[in-house]
Amino acid sequence: AEGLNLCTSGSATSCEECLLIHPKCAWCSKEEFGSTKSITSRCDFLQNLIANGCAGAIENPSSSISVLKNVPLSSKGSGQTHLDVTQITPQKVALNLRPGDQTSFRVQVRQVEDYPVDLYYLMDLSLSMNDDLDNIRNLGTKLAEEMRKLTSNFRLGFGSFVDKNISPFSYTAPRYQNNPCIGYKLFPSCIPSFGFRHLLSLTDKVDRFNEEVQKQKVSRNRDAPEGGFDAILQAAVCKEKIGWRKEASHLLVFTTDDVPHIALDGKLGGLVQPHDGQCHLNEANEYSASSQLDYPSLALLGEKLAENNIHLIFAVTKSHYVLYKNFTALIPGTTVEILHKDSKNIIELIVKAYNSIRSKVELTVWDSPEDIGLTFTATCQDGLSYPGLRKCGDLKIGDTVSFEVAVEARSCPAEDTSHTFTIKPAGFRDTLEVSVTYSCLCGCTGRAVPASGKCSGNGTYTCGLCECDPGYLGARCECEEGASGDMHHAMCREAEGKPLCSGRGECSCNQCLCYESEFGNIYGPFCECDDFSCARYKGVLCSGHGECHCGECKCHAGYIGDNCNCSTEMDRCVSSDGQMCSGRGACVCGKCQCTEPGAFGETCEKCPTCPGVCSIKRDCIECKLFNSGRLADNQTCQKHCKDEIITTVDVLETDDPNAILCAYPVNNCVMKFTYLELPSGKSNLTVLKEPACSSAPSAVTIVLAVIGSVVLIGIILLALWKLLVTIHDRREFDRFQSERSRARYEMASNPLYRKPISTHNVEFTFNKLNKSYNGTVD
Repeated sequence: AEGLNLCTSGSATSCEECLLIHPKCAWCSKEEFGSTKSITSRCDFLQNLIANGCAGAIENPSSSISVLKNVPLSSKGSGQTHLDVTQITPQKVALNLRPGDQTSFRVQVRQVEDYPVDLYYLMDLSLSMNDDLDNIRNLGTKLAEEMRKLTSNFRLGFGSFVDKNISPFSYTAPRYQNNPCIGYKLFPSCIPSFGFRHLLSLTDKVDRFNEEVQKQKVSRNRDAPEGGFDAILQAAVCKEKIGWRKEASHLLVFTTDDVPHIALDGKLGGLVQPHDGQCHLNEANEYSASSQLDYPSLALLGEKLAENNIHLIFAVTKSHYVLYKNFTALIPGTTVEILHKDSKNIIELIVKAYNSIRSKVELTVWDSPEDIGLTFTATCQDGLSYPGLRKCGDLKIGDTVSFEVAVEARSCPAEDTSHTFTIKPAGFRDTLEVSVTYSCLCGCTGRAVPASGKCSGNGTYTCGLCECDPGYLGARCECEEGASGDMHHAMCREAEGKPLCSGRGECSCNQCLCYESEFGNIYGPFCECDDFSCARYKGVLCSGHGECHCGECKCHAGYIGDNCNCSTEMDRCVSSDGQMCSGRGACVCGKCQCTEPGAFGETCEKCPTCPGVCSIKRDCIECKLFNSGRLADNQTCQKHCKDEIITTVDVLETDDPNAILCAYPVNNCVMKFTYLELPSGKSNLTVLKEPACSSAPSAVTIVLAVIGSVVLIGIILLALWKLLVTIHDRREFDRFQSERSRARYEMASNPLYRKPISTHNVEFTFNKLNKSYNGTVD
């Protein structure tokens, strides 16, 4: 075996302990086995025991399987007798399991054609279902016609429910005793509330179903939830009164338009006793424990439905579909369909649900022991295997599916213990019974010899070892306990309080016999030393540069340290320029540890952020491209510049943020390049093909440029002066206007103002042309 040997490392002291370590472990019961100087483990892998000379005396039991009953699958269900119809094979299997040793067997399941069907119709008769009751009065005849297309042997039964007739679930005041609908204008008359009433046992006379339905009247309860789960449980467990046949497929159709009461809801009405899962139908076929027991839990419903192989079909209105869909995940073998508010689609719903049930097979396990592990692998109609799956869907009537069932015992129970568990398809009456026994004892244990001479007459010889009687010690029970015995034990201890032989050997009177180990040798007077318990580096003992001696690494020349991982050589720390770690670090254990920020590489030779890096890269460019510079010698250039990748370009791109731009002068020109350190450890140098040079300007150009500059400066100064003068004039004018507006008198009313023009009036009279004039001359 490769790697860790679980068998030898388990330190098994008996055959039975060895078998429990791992299913691949075997025990050697041969008397003379191993070396006289050390203890060879009798518990080991089979091939190792054979290689050590134990062939023919090995205890290595394995798990086994026996098929006790295997009746072939039937192809058709209906006939003169239905009890011989077989839908699962095999029917009985016996397993003998060794802990940890997995064994498997194959189970086949077939949905046979024309299988008998018993259908019990369980209806909610609360007031809101009144229109539904009208629509199912002839349901029996129509349903029988449809179901006989699927099976020639069909029976139908009928029951109804409302809710517990106690407060607060129903109206319990005296005035409501006979008619809980009193005062209800929409429906003034109805029958008293009841928990569950079985009305018609399963029968093939469908006319009786129609008659019973036509007799029914609705009732009225107080709260919205109904007591349907009480009715489901009674319909499942009262097998004789309902009339379920063992040889038929059982369908329970549950119709309602509201949510159900569940376990613990009964506390609202003072019901604290959990449901006992028993049948409580009285002589009148009514549920008699409605006012004594709480509502059943989902777990109890699932258990009783599975026990009686009943497929539950929830036919519920659309508003409650999600709730009942969640119930189907908790109750195996259950389906849910949407019921129209007036139940007009009930026949279509039942046929669809029946086809859905018949189109899938799901295995369930009953009474599985805790120390047994089961794993299923389904092989469905597509021929593919589905590990971890125990169901198949999309089946047609007559299809056969198979399941690989792997069984493993996790431990050994008490001696002579056996278990039995059952595997059955959900909703089927057919079962597979699996009985389990355990292979935990070795055959050599039954051949034990008390007071054997091989044990000095002081012990029992069993499976190659001596089990000493009280008061005796030693591999052959040759030492007696007491003062001398204590002395013998003391000689096997390295110090007071330490274990015998350091816990890695056996004390045979006065000498330690060390165990063998797959990792190496155990040695020393007290088995205190070995050659495998030293320090490791990267999983390698003593880093591969030393030997392990009694827990301590003895390093080879050139190496030091607890695990010999530190080299004393410094050659690898010398950089190409002859410096130790390029002057940017220290040599520790033969490797450079860079101390300069940004430096890296085997000899810290790479450092984009260090000063002087551009000059180093320049040397490589000059020697590689132009065969010049201080590294012009070809061998020197190749040695120092082996990690430089140089590329020449016409235009140098400088937009890479990680690239460093360098430049140096060449004959009145500038040579520019960028370099970038690559993840591989190499440097990528991008260099211009030609140095960047600039031509000198002519004298005329210089004179014209000077003149133009002077003229331009003069114009700018004149413009600036003009701007300042204009700003000053505007400010003075604005100040004048402001003072003028603040004057007290206008010029027309100034008393000191005298007009420059004077006016005098002269009166005269004269005659002209015999006309007289009188006027004024200015």
